[in-house]
Amino acid sequence: MNLKELWQTVLGEVELTISKASFITWFKSTKIHSKKNGIITVSAPNGFTKEWLENKYNKLIFKILRNNSPDIKEIQFVIGDEKKSVDTTNKTVPKIMPSNIGDQLNFQEFNFNKETNLNPKYTFDNFVVGSFNELAQAASRAIVDHMGTMYNPLFIYGGVGLGKTHLIQAIGNELFKKHPTKKIKYLSAEKYTSELIDAIQKKGMDSFKNKCNKIDALIIDDIQFIAGKEKTQEEFFHMFNSLYQQNKQIIISSDKPPKSISTLEERLRSRFEGGMIADISYPDLETRTAILKNKIEEKKINISDDVVNYIASNIQNNIRELEGALNRVMAFAQINKTTPNIKTVPQILSQIINAPKKKTNYKNIFKTVADFYDIHINDLIDKSRKKELVHPRQITMYLIREELNSSYPYIGEKLGGRDHTTVMYACQKIRKEIVDNELFQQEINLIKERIYN
Repeated sequence: MNLKELWQTVLGEVELTISKASFITWFKSTKIHSKKNGIITVSAPNGFTKEWLENKYNKLIFKILRNNSPDIKEIQFVIGDEKKSVDTTNKTVPKIMPSNIGDQLNFQEFNFNKETNLNPKYTFDNFVVGSFNELAQAASRAIVDHMGTMYNPLFIYGGVGLGKTHLIQAIGNELFKKHPTKKIKYLSAEKYTSELIDAIQKKGMDSFKNKCNKIDALIIDDIQFIAGKEKTQEEFFHMFNSLYQQNKQIIISSDKPPKSISTLEERLRSRFEGGMIADISYPDLETRTAILKNKIEEKKINISDDVVNYIASNIQNNIRELEGALNRVMAFAQINKTTPNIKTVPQILSQIINAPKKKTNYKNIFKTVADFYDIHINDLIDKSRKKELVHPRQITMYLIREELNSSYPYIGEKLGGRDHTTVMYACQKIRKEIVDNELFQQEINLIKERIYN
């Protein structure tokens, strides 16, 4: 595997691990510069990206590199062409076995609109609609015809890899097409925060504010990342108010609804809840199949229906993982010059589909629930009957029962010595609420994702 293919493998696996916004922000224009004596040199486009990769993603990148090239001992990060690129790897591409395949076709050269930060590949035409996302899609389409006057702000939430970024960028691309003179801007919450910090450090806040106030449609991805950042929330609040009062369109995505974002200021939560809130849940089998066929048609490749059905049936909760599995199959077929079939695909995808389920414990469930509802762990054990504490406490009981299969007396003991009948009642109540309330079911699923991530 040469250096370019090795880095494509890294990028493919990283994209399945982090949010789309983070992937675009920190991995665009990166590459392996050289490999010498077991040391990999990775180049970043600027100093800020270099520092972020070193501090936040070093371990993840190193782990993926080692899995694909065990001789690697160290990673170094440089800016641009600080070091001369020397490819010391064998130029002959070896036959790659299924266990070593990354998502080598998952990374393409980014073609972003520099004015809007939008990726033109995200459109309504290639966004597959199903019962799991039809409300969010309908609201998004309505905004294009009623910019700033309907569903403002639009707040779309859902789990990782379900298509939020695709949908909000599709709105932006359609608005840009329909209103070419309007200023449309897409930013991840992390990018917004980094630009704000940069403006503060360089004493350029007036310029930063003026630039923000000229935006006609602001699209912010992964807003949950500003939670707990007081200065960022304060500045975002003022910008939000300024744009809103001028009937400028605001579109926001998050991994959970406003009420569940811990350490989010109440005034911001109130603003978010004042608009249209739409969720994206998990796609059904038919929709997953349609998404795969859409990608196959887009890439003009030949894959049989039984292979498509196998992938769609075995990867159920994440569209990004679904596409990653397809890319893995395509990469194997291309490199080995074979046609994927139902006999080889299970082996190719064995690492994804047969990966052992992550384990957890009651302490982790305690912490996850407490963080999710922005309360202290001790509040779950406390005897208080306040509604805002009772409900998370019952959810904790339910999750310990469901995820750990613990006995009712054991759960009662861990939650402050409560009677087992109290635990039984709580579990029954939460099960019924999940069946009766689809939004609550999504909330429970989001908590479960956090437990195992």
